[in-house]
Amino acid sequence: MPREARKKSSSNLYHVILRGINRQIIFEDDGDRHYFMSLMKYCKEVSGFRLHAFCLMDNHVHLLMEPAGEPLGMIFRRIGSRYVIWYNRKYHRTGHLFQDRYKCESVESQQYYMTVLRYIMQNPTKAGMESRPGYWRWSSFPAYRNGSGSITDTQYAIDLFGGRDELIHYVLQGNDDLVMDEDQFDWRLKIA
Repeated sequence: MPREARKKSSSNLYHVILRGINRQIIFEDDGDRHYFMSLMKYCKEVSGFRLHAFCLMDNHVHLLMEPAGEPLGMIFRRIGSRYVIWYNRKYHRTGHLFQDRYKCESVESQQYYMTVLRYIMQNPTKAGMESRPGYWRWSSFPAYRNGSGSITDTQYAIDLFGGRDELIHYVLQGNDDLVMDEDQFDWRLKIA
């Protein structure tokens, strides 16, 4: 049975999740995260995509991105295959690392863009990995707060919020934001 075609976003903005198979850890240490980020930087240069936000958790990755020269499928084949080969060599393992192919959703409105941006940057806080947003070094939050980091494309969001201070204020607000998550996907085989 062929895979269902992904819905193309009219805004060309996507929230993407890569998750470890069986929710397996995909980043054992900071060296793994450094390598993944160097791959992202390399693939960004090759593919030309814009990365609006990211967060590397232990067993999954959130990205808010805008493809340019290549479709998402090509981008994630390049990133995924390189990372899996490297990871398998490093940890003397074989087989799949990621659960199926990447999951994505279209980000069709400015309001939903703002929600996804905040969700991604608050993900480590909500998972109990930091006490408040901004201290998890493996996210795009420092790029927005301090203007540091070379991989995050911050200007669109800063302009959308009317400035860096307004964006940071929004991100730090408490909320019940809900966005796509792997838990929403039914992975069971369906018998017709």
